[in-house]
Amino acid sequence: MALWLRKSLKTINNFKSMMGMINHSSSSPSPSFNQNLRNPPVIFIDSPTYFSSHRYESTRAEKQSDSVYGSHCHAQVMDFPGGKIMFSPVMRFISESTQERVHCYQVLDDNGNPITGSNYVQVSEEVALKMYSNMVTLQIMDTIFYEAQRQGRISFYATTIGEEAINIASAAALTIDDFVFPQYREPGVLLWRGFTLQEFANQCFSNKADYGKGRQMPIHYVSKRHNYFTVASTIATQIPHAVGAAYSMKMDKKGACAVTYFGDGGTSEGDFHAALNFAAVREVPVIFICRNNGWAISTPTSDQFRSDGIVVKGKAYGVRSIRVDGNDALAMYSAVHAARSMAISENKPILIEALTYRVGHHSTSDDSTKYRPIEEIEWFKVVRDPVTRFRKWIENRGWWNGKLESELRNTVKEELLDAIQVAEKVEKPTIAELFTDVYDVSPSNLRDQEKFLRETIKRHPQDYPSDVPL
Repeated sequence: MALWLRKSLKTINNFKSMMGMINHSSSSPSPSFNQNLRNPPVIFIDSPTYFSSHRYESTRAEKQSDSVYGSHCHAQVMDFPGGKIMFSPVMRFISESTQERVHCYQVLDDNGNPITGSNYVQVSEEVALKMYSNMVTLQIMDTIFYEAQRQGRISFYATTIGEEAINIASAAALTIDDFVFPQYREPGVLLWRGFTLQEFANQCFSNKADYGKGRQMPIHYVSKRHNYFTVASTIATQIPHAVGAAYSMKMDKKGACAVTYFGDGGTSEGDFHAALNFAAVREVPVIFICRNNGWAISTPTSDQFRSDGIVVKGKAYGVRSIRVDGNDALAMYSAVHAARSMAISENKPILIEALTYRVGHHSTSDDSTKYRPIEEIEWFKVVRDPVTRFRKWIENRGWWNGKLESELRNTVKEELLDAIQVAEKVEKPTIAELFTDVYDVSPSNLRDQEKFLRETIKRHPQDYPSDVPL
């Protein structure tokens, strides 16, 4: 196809303007912000105007004046799908890494003191106290349910120790109309939305009151009334589901967004990449929240990827992204609050990489001291604990004290122990529930399987739990 070559003063000016804008944004100092802002400004590194996506317009190439590239250069510009492409006579490869890593947004330091010049969404006393109470509740839940598994009372458990701020602060910034597609380390989102301790206990003990009818492992929660989709152990499968839901919400003009959570290990799955690409191309209101806690079970991030974490992968797919201190509740709340606003108002996907650390073992089936030093675990547990950091902040504001702390912990512990005792006494779902809720009329192969199972249990009753009704 023939290309028109012509000199264009307009194009030269466009490029000069663009280059000036980029230079200005990369060299100018960060603006000064008030410490508390209800809607803090959002800063973008690259110009969204010149590089905005658009359909293929023409094949015309424009020859630039020598003054832009030097007297020996005859560069051209071509309209191409996605934007204008500037040709260059210089063979230059994009570096596999940058000298400086992407910065991490933070509001509170490790001692709970606001960082000078930090900008964040203002949090009321009521919201702040609910956030802290939920973080403490989540800690106590993890401790008691973990002990219950060790006692043989439940079969499995996975804690959120060290990641409480990501759970609760992100949930606080969303609304009940937003659909949540969790991994298996986000029970705090359900807790914030009103899921009771009794409901948590019912699921972990797989009793008749469990909404999953006992078909799932413990911690695989689901709640239709809270718009919290079923937890699945399969890694990253929930990410494209969230994108599809967000696409539907966009078409139905719901005025809400879909939110999906996953770990750093999930970004090594193809589902993650397909989901980001689809979300960017279809421009859907979805928030991707990656809990980069350093470990995918026993696999460190250094064995997963060579990129600067996860945040840079968003830019590669055309997704607006930010890196946040996941142990800073105010930073997480502000980032998710801003992300939700942009996702809904602009119909744009947003990627949040939350840097945190998994203080607990991956699950009750794991012993993390076999692959990481105990000193490392203890340092994060003591120095970078998100619950302690947020407590110091609310104490400094006069909203919390030792007496309230003691009352909260005693109350939650008593309520949870009572809930566990109740859940243990509730009857289990019947065997028939294994074969329902898929087909309106059960096919012959499922009927045969149910018959075979019942016969097997009758022949070998000692191998099956006696508390499961036939």
